[in-house]
Amino acid sequence: MRDKSLQLTFAPKSICFGCGPANKEGLRINSFVDGDSVVAEWSAEKHHEAFPGVLNGGIIGALLDCHCNWTAAYHLMKAAGENYVPSTVTADYSIKLLRPTPSEKPVHLRAWLVELEGSRTIVEGELSSGDNVCATCRGTFVVVKKGHPAYFRW
Repeated sequence: MRDKSLQLTFAPKSICFGCGPANKEGLRINSFVDGDSVVAEWSAEKHHEAFPGVLNGGIIGALLDCHCNWTAAYHLMKAAGENYVPSTVTADYSIKLLRPTPSEKPVHLRAWLVELEGSRTIVEGELSSGDNVCATCRGTFVVVKKGHPAYFRW
């Protein structure tokens, strides 16, 4: 595993709400490669709650979306044999909220590559608290080309 997260290594100036290290108001996810998976731990604050003690579903969606997108970018970089991540965006994703997610303790994110075809990937992920998987995600993430607003946005 790296000493620095994928975000700090490849996109330290990113302002993305979910994963941008330069967004002081954002979630600032830090994702790390762990074998074939990408993992992260994240801690909520009171303003991330839907109601006392429970994490907001939209925040859960943002966490999984950004974390899975970084998983896709990492695997695309690895497949291409490059030393930089390509600019990727979410084409689609779905979240299943399986149970309330406690906001008092850190959540664990884990994502893995399901399919890679050219510049398109399918990634699955999960968000857990303790031993309980609280939410799952499946998404399609694609590389964007020059001219797209997200092209090398970092």
